Amino acid sequence: MNAPERLETTCSRAWPPLVEEPLGEWSLRWAAGFTGRANSALAVGDPGRAPGDALRAVCDFAHDRGIAPMVQVVRDSPNERAIAAAGWVPATHHGAGHEVAVLTAPLTAAPAVPGFAVHDEPASTWWELTLNPGEDSPAARQVLAGGKVGYGIATVDDRTAAVVRGALVDDWLHVGRLAVDPAFRRRGLASALMAAVQTWGVEHGAGHAVLQVAEGNSGALALYAGLGYAPHHRYRYWVPAPGSCEDSTS
Repeated sequence: MNAPERLETTCSRAWPPLVEEPLGEWSLRWAAGFTGRANSALAVGDPGRAPGDALRAVCDFAHDRGIAPMVQVVRDSPNERAIAAAGWVPATHHGAGHEVAVLTAPLTAAPAVPGFAVHDEPASTWWELTLNPGEDSPAARQVLAGGKVGYGIATVDDRTAAVVRGALVDDWLHVGRLAVDPAFRRRGLASALMAAVQTWGVEHGAGHAVLQVAEGNSGALALYAGLGYAPHHRYRYWVPAPGSCEDSTS
């Protein structure tokens, strides 16, 4: 695998699905529909078979588990070109955005700020702000609590005003699910909470941070650029063209 593919594998380990099966170096993932990352095939490296056969295996795995077949692949990579040549198409319908930027930054510790903390266990208010309407499910909670995770909370006037998730994989800190209560926006809480979770990462041995942001989320991209995050690579989601992904096991 090249550097973007290795980092995609790291990010996948920070966002563990409920079910994961290898397909050569690819990974087939299922998490009851919670997020594209946990319910797609991660197409990095060599699947150990011809692209068409690998994609048929993706279809069978998805159909067996009641999710739509989808692959996540590094943009402009040989795997993406092979997937396109097999007749798959960009997943432009994907609600969270089918084109995603992967950003990285070196980590440094920052002084502690009262009201900003990273906990070993998630509080009920962390879940309330982290999960979007309609997302709360046992599967979602299992994905977000999987691995070594720090649950960042910003407290203002005894209220949970912002949250973030930090997950450790080797010497990487994967940052995700940053959310600020609308009543507390434009107060610098996101930046301060990012500093807190990054410090937590340093304290647990991480040297670099990585996060994944939809290309269309200009506000988040601007925030992270201001915090020193730089583009590493991009990935896209692809789905089979209509009628091209029949279940061969039925």
